[in-house]
Amino acid sequence: MVCAALLLGAGCESTKPRAVSPSDGVPMSQNNPAEEQPPPGTPTGEATPPTSPTPSTPQKGHASSWQNARVGDRVVYAFSASRGGGRGNVETGAAAGMLTVEVSAVEGPWVWLTLAFTSDSGQPLELPRLARKLTLPVLTDTTRTLEAPREGTQTTEQPTAAGRTWEAKRYLRDNRPVDGPLENRLYALDAGPLYLTNGLLDASTTLSGFGGAGSYQLTLTDFRQGAGGSGKVPGMEWPLGPGTYFDREIESEGTKSVLRTCLGAERGFVLRQEATLPAGDKATPCRDFSQASGVPLEEVLLSFVWEGLDPKQWPPAIPNAAPPTRETLTVGSKQLSVLQVDSREGAEGVKQVGTRMFLVDPWDKSVDGLGHEARFSTLSDFLYRVTPKGKRESMGGSKLTGWGSWQP
Repeated sequence: MVCAALLLGAGCESTKPRAVSPSDGVPMSQNNPAEEQPPPGTPTGEATPPTSPTPSTPQKGHASSWQNARVGDRVVYAFSASRGGGRGNVETGAAAGMLTVEVSAVEGPWVWLTLAFTSDSGQPLELPRLARKLTLPVLTDTTRTLEAPREGTQTTEQPTAAGRTWEAKRYLRDNRPVDGPLENRLYALDAGPLYLTNGLLDASTTLSGFGGAGSYQLTLTDFRQGAGGSGKVPGMEWPLGPGTYFDREIESEGTKSVLRTCLGAERGFVLRQEATLPAGDKATPCRDFSQASGVPLEEVLLSFVWEGLDPKQWPPAIPNAAPPTRETLTVGSKQLSVLQVDSREGAEGVKQVGTRMFLVDPWDKSVDGLGHEARFSTLSDFLYRVTPKGKRESMGGSKLTGWGSWQP
């Protein structure tokens, strides 16, 4: 998501926060001319001064690089995350290790990636969300424009990372004056071998405001260009999400509808699209991503590190909840082993019960092919009104009704 319950302690090297890198919120080139130092690797007298805040620079998918992807292309990042407890900054969770993104197969127009989170020594992590290698198919077609803004104050630099000096640009966005996070991103101007993550060299987010405390970070440590070949297309047992879909039945005010979530990836962007299915619709799922929202893969991975800190227990802790009970949930033709958690809800004097169901084991083979997002969410989540006679009346909710793979 490493040591049990995410507690720090002796012998738990992979959870110790790393020393802060230049992405701690201070650009390598400071804005004070009297104190400015050239970035690492910059010849004397050639330091490039920072620019003032400017309109965001578009971040575009590197189409040509993706279309020339080779089996074995790889980037490796050190990751770390720590979460505090608000006032007093009491640390409640921490994790650190290595993230590897590698091309495992090329079968046009698809590039298949394998994502692996490990300890510094290469061992699997114990954090539930980060415990398995994940599969990610990426489409290389160039049928639509994909770009995302890079926002914040910009500085040009020549940092050294993974044994190479890069021409790079830093984007520093400070939202702390309005109780937002400090976001720091460093990108190679020419992504080159880093096309898998759009040229990312370093990224960090530091939380601030409303009693929140914590930070999470990715730092490039290694990259490799592969030897080629077609490779073996990996199975979709444990997908990150792209290449899959899942359906949820939504009950609201006595009416029911089915919401389909389609997940895809194209040239370094993860796509997400939701739509309510017409009654009885059995059409091929996820044929059109033209209206899907896109997020750069590196931002998805950075958030993934942060989300990996939760849950500290399974199923997740829920306020006012009774101990979980083991039940069976029918989803399509599958019988899933679940933990049901009932909790007291509503204002004082109002009898309401929330009922949530979670997989007993989020990695169980019974849910092979289910996207990561869905397997670590509630499979069923309903609120009930309790009558004076003890009968439960549904007030609405949602439940998983099916999932599958749409990618060929």
